[in-house]
Amino acid sequence: MAEKQSADVTASDIHKKIKAAFEAFDYSSNNTVDVREIGTIIFSLGCFPTQADLHDIIAEVEEDHTGFSHLDKFLPVMTKVLLEHKFPPIPEDRLLQAFEVLDKDKKGYLEPEELTKYMTQEGERFTQDEMDEMLTALTDREKNLVYYKDLISQLTIDPDM
Repeated sequence: MAEKQSADVTASDIHKKIKAAFEAFDYSSNNTVDVREIGTIIFSLGCFPTQADLHDIIAEVEEDHTGFSHLDKFLPVMTKVLLEHKFPPIPEDRLLQAFEVLDKDKKGYLEPEELTKYMTQEGERFTQDEMDEMLTALTDREKNLVYYKDLISQLTIDPDM
């Protein structure tokens, strides 16, 4: 019986995390978000699906092609994703290595333009809107630089949630 109770607490904790992340983007306070925010919500929960997987999730949670997702539709889909550890976060050491590869001069930071170039032209490309949103969150406002070593803990999630 103790195992069942522990599983319920875990699901309850997961629901709380999902609701909190969802509500941060529910600007009208009506349990609805623009589907363009779904990726950001998912990333904030420590899941990193490919663009194809993200599109599949959006298709599953979007309300009748309205461009919006309701919490009632998003919650069960995201709960399943989190319980199955479907899109695990990248370990801190691998993320640091990736930044260090981009930082050829070993400065400890990247310039926003540099990071934008890599992220919009290589691998799974980010859109300019996605880059603008990310740089707003990650760039040191005083020096206009991205100090990646300081950001690693923000970009990774404790797998035990």
